[in-house]
Amino acid sequence: MWPPANLSQKLHFLSIHEPSALRYRDTLIHQYGNAPIQDAEAIICIGGDGFILETLHHYMNYQIPVYGINFGSIGFLTNPRVKGDLIAIMKKAHPTRLNPLTMTATTADNKKHTALAFNDVFLYRQTRQAAKIQISTDGKIRLPELICDGVIVSTPAGSTAYNLSAHGPIVPLDSGLIPLTPICPFRPRRWRGALLPSSTKIDCSILEEQKRPVAAVADFTEIRDVIHISIQENLSIQSWILFNPDHSLSERIFSEQFTV
Repeated sequence: MWPPANLSQKLHFLSIHEPSALRYRDTLIHQYGNAPIQDAEAIICIGGDGFILETLHHYMNYQIPVYGINFGSIGFLTNPRVKGDLIAIMKKAHPTRLNPLTMTATTADNKKHTALAFNDVFLYRQTRQAAKIQISTDGKIRLPELICDGVIVSTPAGSTAYNLSAHGPIVPLDSGLIPLTPICPFRPRRWRGALLPSSTKIDCSILEEQKRPVAAVADFTEIRDVIHISIQENLSIQSWILFNPDHSLSERIFSEQFTV
């Protein structure tokens, strides 16, 4: 649990390759040192939300919490720039657990590809032709044919990103739900998606795949010419992000629902 009983200066610093972020990182390293990743108690990630996601993927197996400092545009997964003692601030930080989605995609050549998504998995049409997708949950067909530009399945943490832009619902972290949201649905025209228990296994089968090719994306991994994908929350993998007490991710998700 966080913080460790004796939190010391065993911090590992990462930053985006942007001059002001690199200077900020160097200043913090001068103050606190830069512990090797294998000895670190926390990763200080200087950048935006995309860089946080990259860090979660890259250092997933180390099981080290990530404290983000915003040098991006939105900074939904980060904290404000530090003023004062970083160690003292981090001792008060609240950990938020994130479980990724696992995407298993089968392509037209019958090969299987697996990828993880802390943000979202989405399908999208590769050509001018609308996609035709059959959607099943836990083995039961729910939509025999959805004609659309694509489909998004997001984690609660990712529900404020692409999912929200596609008019999907914002989902609190502890809700036990994941949103399934269509992108520009044409038929059935009034279907706006579903909120599903996080344990649900979602299967999407591509119809008329040669005429209407579809690609699948899990965070940073893109697979083209898919014919079937399965998506399910992966409880065996967990990562932790640290937030200041007045800057928690849960509160930001709640606040986002009242933003006009």
